[in-house]
Amino acid sequence: MVNRTRKLPSQDADSRVPRYLQVAAVLRRRLRDGVWALGERISTLEELEREFGVARVTVRQAIDLLQNEGLVRSHQGRGTFVTKSVDHRRWLQLATDWESLVSMIRDNVAHKLPAYPSAAPRLEEGEGTPASSYVYLRSLQTRGSEPFGYARVHLARHIYTMSPKVFSSRAALVVLAEMKDLAISRAHQTFTIGTADIETAKLLEMSLNAPTAEARCVVTDEEGVVIYVGEITYRGDLVRINIELRG
Repeated sequence: MVNRTRKLPSQDADSRVPRYLQVAAVLRRRLRDGVWALGERISTLEELEREFGVARVTVRQAIDLLQNEGLVRSHQGRGTFVTKSVDHRRWLQLATDWESLVSMIRDNVAHKLPAYPSAAPRLEEGEGTPASSYVYLRSLQTRGSEPFGYARVHLARHIYTMSPKVFSSRAALVVLAEMKDLAISRAHQTFTIGTADIETAKLLEMSLNAPTAEARCVVTDEEGVVIYVGEITYRGDLVRINIELRG
């Protein structure tokens, strides 16, 4: 059994992130690191209350969050037990090169979502020259009945008009990769860590402010024009990234 007595660091206590989310994040990491084995009882509410220096209601909120994620289950009078390993859910391998990225989403059936009007995509310095106009597409990526990714895509309008029906039925990035008359000069992807807002939490069936992995991909043509900007939010509890450091 884990027995710690230190409180949350002052910088965490002063954070704008709710205290119960801070506690849940620590407990989630301990589950991932194997501090408690599958089927084992975790620390009691009293122990967690003393350890983190928070109120009982805060601990209960953190436990409820992990219970909603299917990681633990509380039994009255017995305690809270580990019901699922965090690592066992991390089946989603994020791609770190162009070929594996396209391959990962080639067979995925994207469930299109209504697209509301959107301004031109945000572009960072050095990413390329914006196209004259863009088409905005939204979709939900699922594995069976489980949603795992929420995609928002800005696609250059002159590219979209080449094959609107295909772009409306398949992942835009895959269609781009298969267009023989289109020369792609650069494709760059960035990963960041975030948390689920209200819309994302609803679409991906996860808790508000739960961890997410944010992937942003920018594709330019041979003239340096940005023809694709895709921002995909993945459930953080499903994601892993493998990078070979030495052969």
